Formats: sequence, C-alpha cells, structure tokens
Amino acid sequence: MSENVVSLHKSPDLEPSADTASVTTLTVVPDPAPGKPVPLWVRSGRAVRTVVTHETTKTTVRTVARHGLYTVNGGRIVARRTWDGKTGARYERMLRAAEAAGNYEVAEEWEERLQRFREARHRRRMDLLHSPVDVAKGVGVGVGMSIGTLIALGVVMAIHNHDVTDIITPLSATIDFIGLLIRIVQIVWGPALAVGPFLALLGMWAVGSKQQAAPAWALPANVRSGEGEPITPSIVVKALRDLGVPALRKAIAEMGDAGAGMLGPIRIAGCGVEVDVTLPSGVSTIEVQNRRRKLAENLTRHEHEVFITIPQAARTVRLWIADSGALDEPIGPSPLVTDDTMTADYAKGRAPWGQDLRGDAAALSLYQRHLLITGLSNQGKTVALRSLALWLSLDKSVQFLMGDLKGVGDWAMFDGLATTLIQGPTDEHVIQVTEMVEGAVDEMNRRIQAPPGTTFPPLIVLVDEAQVAFMCPAKDDQKRPYGGSKANSRYFMAVRKIHNQGRAVNVLMWQGTQDPTNENLPKLVREGAHTRASLALGTESQARMALGDKAVDGGAAPNLLRPGLDRGTLVVASDGIAIPAGQSSITVRTHYIDDDAAEAITDRAKALRDGVTTLHAIEKGEEHDPLTDIASVVGTAERVRTKDVLSRLGTLNADAYGKWSFLDLKRVLDGTGAEPYKSDGVMVVGRDRLARALANRDDEGSASASE
Repeated sequence: MSENVVSLHKSPDLEPSADTASVTTLTVVPDPAPGKPVPLWVRSGRAVRTVVTHETTKTTVRTVARHGLYTVNGGRIVARRTWDGKTGARYERMLRAAEAAGNYEVAEEWEERLQRFREARHRRRMDLLHSPVDVAKGVGVGVGMSIGTLIALGVVMAIHNHDVTDIITPLSATIDFIGLLIRIVQIVWGPALAVGPFLALLGMWAVGSKQQAAPAWALPANVRSGEGEPITPSIVVKALRDLGVPALRKAIAEMGDAGAGMLGPIRIAGCGVEVDVTLPSGVSTIEVQNRRRKLAENLTRHEHEVFITIPQAARTVRLWIADSGALDEPIGPSPLVTDDTMTADYAKGRAPWGQDLRGDAAALSLYQRHLLITGLSNQGKTVALRSLALWLSLDKSVQFLMGDLKGVGDWAMFDGLATTLIQGPTDEHVIQVTEMVEGAVDEMNRRIQAPPGTTFPPLIVLVDEAQVAFMCPAKDDQKRPYGGSKANSRYFMAVRKIHNQGRAVNVLMWQGTQDPTNENLPKLVREGAHTRASLALGTESQARMALGDKAVDGGAAPNLLRPGLDRGTLVVASDGIAIPAGQSSITVRTHYIDDDAAEAITDRAKALRDGVTTLHAIEKGEEHDPLTDIASVVGTAERVRTKDVLSRLGTLNADAYGKWSFLDLKRVLDGTGAEPYKSDGVMVVGRDRLARALANRDDEGSASASE
C-alpha cells in the first residue's frame, strides 16, 4: 500500500497579525500516478545493444573474424608464392624497385636473373613436348625388365624347390601386391577427398596466422598495442611510408615490391634488431633523422627505443630498434665489483665501463686521452667518471690529483690514494684546485725538459663539477681571474696547457661538468678532450657542445635521452672505444658502482701501493707546524726528494709554503736530526729521521712542562 505525502505550509488567505497566531494548514498530496510500462521493443533493443556492445561479444567477433581472415589471406599468400615460383613476377618486382630507388646496377643484375629464369623455363617447356614418348618408352622398358627379373627369380625358386609351378610364384605375388594397393587406394580415396579441403584450409590458416594476415582491429590485444610485436620488413616499410615524407611515400608506392627492396637484412643486435635502409632518390637521411619520434611510434616503440645512425653507404640510414621495454631493464654489476682479483693496465688495458645497446661489453681505453663527461644534473655523471678512476686506481703506477667542486663526499674514498684531494664548492676551493692544476702544469714542463727517452708514470688531473671553476669570479693579487675563458684566466689557461702538451708526457686532464654552455665550458676546453661523453641534455646545441658537430651530424643525440629514466646512459665519441663501422658515436649504459662498492675497490687499490699521503685543502688562517707538515707530505714513503717535498708543501698550504725554497726547508730541518741528505745522487728527506725528530721534540716539550 502506498503512503500519502503530508505537506505543511502557511495558508495564503490568512494575513498574520499581532492578535492572531499563524495558522498552518495540512494538505494531503496523493501518490503520483504509476508510470506506464516500458514497451517490449524498447526492452528488446536495450538487451540487443547490451549483448552487441559486451566485451565478450567483441572478443568473439574479433576471434571469428581473425581466424577467418587468416585462412583467406593465407590462401592469398600461398597463391602469390606459387605464382612467384612459376613466373618471373618476383624478378620483375625487384627490377622495378631497383629502378625506382635509382640503383641501376642492381636493376641490371635482376634483369639478367629474369632472362636466365625465362631461358630455363623455355627449356623445360620444350622438354615437355618430347616427354610423353620418352615416358612411354621408359614404362615399356621398365615393365619388361621387371617381368623378366621376376620370371628369372621364379626359375631359381623352381630349381631350388624342384617344382615347376614356382616359376610364376614371384610374378603372381607381385600382381597380388598391386591388387592390394589398388584396394587400399579405393578405401582411402573417398575419405581423402573429404578431408583434403580441410587440410588445405588448415595449411592456409597456418600461413595466415604466422604472417598475422588480418586487420589490426581483429588481432589480439597485445598485438594491437604493439607489445612484443616483432620487427618484420613489412612493418619497417610501412613505418617509413607513413613517416610524412612525400617523396619517400611516392617512391614506395611506385616500387613493385612495395618498398622491400630498400631494406637490407634484419639482424639480431643485442636486445633489439638492426637494419640498413637505402633511401630512394630525392629523400635525404636528415629527413628521416628529424622524424625519429614518429618513426618510433610507427614501429610501435617509444622514442628512446629507436636509434638512427648514418653508415658509410650513400643515402642509407641504419635503424636500431630495441625490443619493447628492453632498455628499461638494468644491466648487471660492474666486473670491478664482481671480480676482486681484477687489476688495470693504463697503457694496454680498457676500463669496463658498461654495455652498448647490443648488450656487448663497452670498454674504454684511457691511454693518453684527455676526458670530458657532461650532462644535466643528477644523471650519473660523477658515477660514470668515478668508475673510470676506480679502474685506473688498480694500476699502482697511476697518480691522481683530484678536485671535487661539489664537496659532498663522492670522491672521499680516494683519500689515501690520490696525492691531492680537494673537496668543496667555495671560491677558496676553486683557488686551491686551480693551484693544483697549475702544479700539474709545472710537473708537465719538468717532464718535457727531461732527457729524451725518459718514461714517466701517468698523472691524472681530475676535476669534477668543473663548471664551478669556470664560473668563479675570484681574482688573485695581480687581478687575474681564476674563472672565465680569457687569456688571463688561471684555471682556463692551466687546462689549455695540459691539453696542448700533457698527453706526450702522460699528464692527462679529466673533467666532469653540468649543463654545458659557452660560459661554463669554453669551446677550446671542450674541443681539447680526446674522449667526449654526454649523458642526457636539454637541447641539440648542448649536444653539439658536448660531443662536437661531427658526432651529432652522424646521429649522436644525447638531447633525446630521457632525464631521470636514462640515468647512467651516455653517448660517447672517442677512438678509445669500439664504435661500429660508419658511425661517429656509440651509446653506452654504464655500470652503477655505489659508494660502498667504490670503497672496497679503493681498498684493493691501496693494498697494491706502498702508501700515499693525501694532501687536503687548508683553510686560510689555519695554524701550521712546518715540521709536522713536512712529515705529513712525506707520508709512508721511506724517503722523498726535497723538490717533491717542496711541491707537496706548496699544494698543502700555498700561503705558508708556496714561496719556499730549498734553503727554507733546510732552515726548518737543521738541528732536528732530520736534515736533508743525499741518496742515489739526489737530496732527499727521510721518513724515519722525521719521526725521531718529532718524537724528540715531544719529549723535550713534556720535560719542559714538568719542570
């Protein structure tokens, strides 16, 4: 039973007054009339629409259509293959494709093949005119010889069994066997005629299924989305056809083979495939390079999964197409971490840096090559640079001078391994790093002036976050700037001098810098590096700064790497790494070595050496003790030349010791028992003598205090 609705409201006929209270009336509102029943045809239409639009129905329709079209198109493919095998259609298509591509030498070759095919076909047809007579003669001779053989066999059996009837026994058995075969054929023939068409349809379906010969809407969901879709010639040609280059599309339409003649063989290349595409006349390689994203999408890949390079062949682009999602998988750990017996060889070895896109090991030679690594912030520059230094540290002959102008401890594990380690981002740290590099210039000049044939240990001068040095506004007492790119810029000129002459005497400059510009990475400095590598960058102009015009024109594109997602992936231009023929750069996914693993590697490196005392930055105004400082720069070495002691003191504290001479050193050590002495013809300072001098001084100080 329905319920009535009671509405409460004031009556409009009664005016409220001071003497009369408000009167509220009750109005009973009846239930609305029941709705009309929905017509049957409406309900039926809704039901039909629900059934038609249901996902199960769509899946069923796709499945039926897909397998039906597999059969139809499979038959078409089989028919075309049969036609190609029986006629010269295939040769004619290839001939027209070569002519459309402007490759007339290949066209002539296909024309010759077509002529040979026609001549061979003509000979076969002429042979058919004589074959009936030859076949009849052959059958007659064969039957006669067979009967004669069987009768001869029967004679042998009759003689052996002493029974004349055995003469026809083999012939009779053969006739019975032939009759059995005829009966078997009579029994099987009917079912074979019934099953044969189904087997033929099954074969056509198998061909169509393998070729996925159905419209995209009828294919399975994973194929429609392109997930895991294999790269085939038809897919590559279709992607090029739809690239938006009118001349290319027209040329493909005019090719009899629908563009397949442009493609070289599709080769497995690491976690992807590689194919060379010879472009038709009128289409330049730059038109394809500039449409990398569209080409990748046409290939059902992301932009970072397709790389376009320019090989040596004219009008040719080389496409490397990664398996879907393969580049998002991390690579394995560095051999430096997994092999604790590994050592390095500066002159002949190669640093295990990572893997190329093919999945092959990418190793870099560091012998007499200045190095520059750049990229956006937080893309793995320091780790990539540090991994090279970690490998080289396992060669005990290599010496390091290091300046980290970030100063957050990324290079702290080289304390006790590097001769100098300066860490910090301030102008004072830039000044000390500049003086460190200038000290390396002095060492380079000393080596250059040595007698011919003298060999020198490698000296690596490494500055991370070098853009801080180039942008430093500080000036020295003579008003010369430490930063900048002018002829009086101290850091710039020191780097340039090492670039110009350091390689010949194994003094090498390594720099890491962020977000390159002409201000924070001058042109002369970046072009002085033999090995140039770049992580993700923002623009093509920055890519040209990082790698040079030749590498970028050849297909290098660090600006197309994905910031954050492609961390640790860099593009390298160097003759120190194996680059495929015809390319000017290679993309490397570097191994990640964390701080703990880096410390373990440097511990192994320290165990290979006699001991290195690392000099650190000294803050201005800090008190110093000459005798203690001399002992610290001598370190664990048994003896050190006085010239080297002076050089190390100057690096340790330029304000206090920068102008010291041998006389100043002798003045401090005289009377301590640690005076310089001659060893092997040179003046040296001994570690043990310094230790005794410090101990005696401490004892004297204690005695004075007790008195």
